[in-house]
Amino acid sequence: MNQLLEFGLGDKLKVKGKFGGVGVVGCGSIGQGIVLLAARNGMEVVFIDVSSARIKEIFISIESQLDYEISHWGMTSSDKRLVLSRIKGSTDYKELGRCDIVIEAIGSRKQGTLVEPRKDIFHKIESVVNTETIISSNISTLMISDLAEILKKPGRAVGMHFIEPIDKTTIVEVVKGVKSTKEAHEKVMRFCQLLRKKGVCINESPGNISTRMLIPIINEACEILMEGIATIDDIDLTMRETFGHNIGPFEMADKIGLDKILKYMENLYAEYGESKYKASPVIKRLVRANHFGKYSGNGFYNYDNDKPLSNSLAGAIVR
Repeated sequence: MNQLLEFGLGDKLKVKGKFGGVGVVGCGSIGQGIVLLAARNGMEVVFIDVSSARIKEIFISIESQLDYEISHWGMTSSDKRLVLSRIKGSTDYKELGRCDIVIEAIGSRKQGTLVEPRKDIFHKIESVVNTETIISSNISTLMISDLAEILKKPGRAVGMHFIEPIDKTTIVEVVKGVKSTKEAHEKVMRFCQLLRKKGVCINESPGNISTRMLIPIINEACEILMEGIATIDDIDLTMRETFGHNIGPFEMADKIGLDKILKYMENLYAEYGESKYKASPVIKRLVRANHFGKYSGNGFYNYDNDKPLSNSLAGAIVR
C-alpha cells in the first residue's frame, strides 16, 4: 500500500505515523461511510465482513452510492473506478496486516452493549497488525478503555465517533481512553485531517458530546408529545425554525434509527442513572412495533422513497 506522506503528515509523525492503509471491520452504513471517505481521500482501504456473499452486497451498495454521486454531484466514471480500485473486501483478518489504523464499526442495533464482541474483534486485529498500528472503534455510548483492556498494548486504542451522514458532517469525535497514549491520540487527530475532518478531542465519557446532547432533546420532544402539548410536525417545525436546525428531533431520531436511539438511551441510563436518559415509552412502543425510522419505512413518520409524509404513526401509538 502507498504511504500517504503527500497529505501533510508532520515530520514528527512521519517516523512512526505513516498511514499506509486503513482497515475497517464491519461494513454496515457507518463502515461503508468510513471506507468511502478514506478511499475518496486517496487511501488504500481493506474492510472485513462475515462472508463472501456479504462482501458482494457491500460492493453493490458502495457502487450504488458512487453512481448517485455521478448523477447528482458531478463525479465521473473515472473517479468512480479510481475510488473502487482503492477498496478491498475480505473475510480474513490477515488482510489488515499492513494497515496503520484499523477501525471497528460493527452494527449497534442488537440488544446488549456488544462490549464482548468488540473486544474479540480488538484481539483479532492486534494479532495480525504491527506494534504501531492504531486500533479504534466507532463508539458513541461505550468506553474505549473497556475494549482496550483486551489488548497487549492498550495505549494504541483511541475511540473515533463518526457522525452520520459521514460525507456531510465536518467533525469526528476523537476519544482518549484512560491508557491512550499521547502519540496514538495525535496520530488519530492527524488521520482526521487526512479525511478532511475536524477532530474534536474528548476525554472518555459515554455519549461523548453529540449523543449526550441529542438524547435529552429527543426524550423531551417525546414528553411534549405525550402531554398533548403539540404534534410531531409542529415540534419538529419549531426546532427547525427557532434554532436553525436542519431537521427536528423526531426527524433526527428517524434518521438515526429508533432501535439505535433506544440502545443509546439504555446505555446512557445504565451509566448515569439520570431520568433525562431513560428511554421514552414512545420510543419503546415504536421499536416493539418494528417502526425503526427512515430505514424501515416508518417511525415517527411514514416514509415514501425516503421522504417523510405528514401523517405520522406515533400519534396513534401515544393515544
